[in-house]
Amino acid sequence: MLKILGLYIHTHHKTPSRVTRYTPPTDMKTEATATLDDGSDGHDEEEEEEEQTMVVDEMLRRHVGEFGPWQLRHFGLTNLAWVLNAFHTMVMVFADREPDWRCRAGTGCVPGPVEGVCGLVPGSWEWVGGSSTVAEWGLVCGEKYKVGLAQSAFFAGSMIGAGIFGHLSDSSLGRKGTLTAACIANGILGLLTSLSPSYWAYTALRFLTGLATGGVGLTAFVLATEPVGPSRRGAVGMASFYFFSIGCVFLSGLAYAFPSWRPLYAATSIPSLVFAFAILLPFVWESPRWYLVRGRTDEAMRTMRAIAKGNGFTIPDKTSLILDIPSLSPSSSTPSPSILDVARSPLTRPRLLLAVLINFLTSVVYYGLTLNVVNLGKSHLRLNVALNAVAELPGYAAAALLLDRCGRRPVSAGTMWLGGVACTVGSLLTIAGARMACGVVGIFAMAATYNLLMVYVAELFSTAVRNASLGCVTQAGQLGAVAAPLVVVLGGGLPFAVFGACAVMAGVGALYLPETADRPLYDTLVGMEWGESKLGGG
Repeated sequence: MLKILGLYIHTHHKTPSRVTRYTPPTDMKTEATATLDDGSDGHDEEEEEEEQTMVVDEMLRRHVGEFGPWQLRHFGLTNLAWVLNAFHTMVMVFADREPDWRCRAGTGCVPGPVEGVCGLVPGSWEWVGGSSTVAEWGLVCGEKYKVGLAQSAFFAGSMIGAGIFGHLSDSSLGRKGTLTAACIANGILGLLTSLSPSYWAYTALRFLTGLATGGVGLTAFVLATEPVGPSRRGAVGMASFYFFSIGCVFLSGLAYAFPSWRPLYAATSIPSLVFAFAILLPFVWESPRWYLVRGRTDEAMRTMRAIAKGNGFTIPDKTSLILDIPSLSPSSSTPSPSILDVARSPLTRPRLLLAVLINFLTSVVYYGLTLNVVNLGKSHLRLNVALNAVAELPGYAAAALLLDRCGRRPVSAGTMWLGGVACTVGSLLTIAGARMACGVVGIFAMAATYNLLMVYVAELFSTAVRNASLGCVTQAGQLGAVAAPLVVVLGGGLPFAVFGACAVMAGVGALYLPETADRPLYDTLVGMEWGESKLGGG
């Protein structure tokens, strides 16, 4: 967060830098701009010189400000969604926990681990320390697999929801509309989960909650970062993930206040409804980039003028927005590009395939290490979850500091390899404390990697398909989250060996992605193909 405040102070007290105005190639110039033709006959040279058309990034640099008070406020409000995302994702750790148990007086039973109840006479023991789904529905012994089934159902829902909401965010609903719908759905489904009459109803509702949760994080990320200028976007994007860790810390406090699972689900769901109706709808603006791509150019300019005013600047009257390929007239009736267009393009297809593979491998390692730390001690579960969240913060900070200095590609590969080496060394150790230390280093590195990838992937694709592409890559990550527990149960040093191999392979894959630092954020697929051909990108 200090990094973001520093960026805000630096940008707010500095006049937007002057840059060369965007000039399309001669054969692509057109009259299709973000404003109507004013009827000029072209003979008034002075008037012609005053008229300017530019892409969003250039307008942010020249007339609006790359990260000022408006963007800071927008960033903070929008990213509250990540706190709620942490609630809905991590609440299962507390709701599905195995409580302690004790023998009833005079029954002759012997206390022991939870597995010990399997051989006891029913009624000779009882659960203590608050209710959970395990205690209420007897998810122990032969029914223990159902705990993992419910958790996998949530991640499976997230995998599907990321694709659905990613497409909606790029097309009809927009970023703000999609985030609002997902938060409202999360709130309602979470409240219904607290009323679950049976295990199977609970599992179905967790799947549906995962469906909605899959659309929250990626949409909030894109909405928060699209109004930010190119030189600040990387660090600002990385700072978004502090909110998820903060949400995990708050969740630990809620779990302490509400030890029983039903009140806990209600307490973690109501904030989503409050956020949607009291903060998101009245105070958060839609992305100007989405407006422009959808042909709603007046609204795009209205948003840009509001940002400039909030930052203390003014956009000249005869200044308007254009797409990165001005020969394409933005129109709300134009069919929206989809993930199929990304897969067809020879430029974006290898990017998508690599990003999917890398995110899957990274998720296996990240969620596997996280699950391992959380399960270190059930008697201190709340503290372990909070400490695990705090341990990730230095990773975010380190990546944010290096992101613009070293570039996306080397930082991504470096953090993956650091995590891979730590896990590989851990697989060779037999001392628990030493292996724990390797796990902490691995979490530090993979937390940085996992969240850096969202910044990186967002910059690899154009505005028209950004959320759809992020959704596809996020689906791969959720599949990795489903696979991670299967690796953890292997036991011993084998999970660390698997995590190490996955991290090293992901780092190698990252070397084949193009560098995006200091590259423009394109509006359209055609614009990206043309621009990258001129810049020599691949």
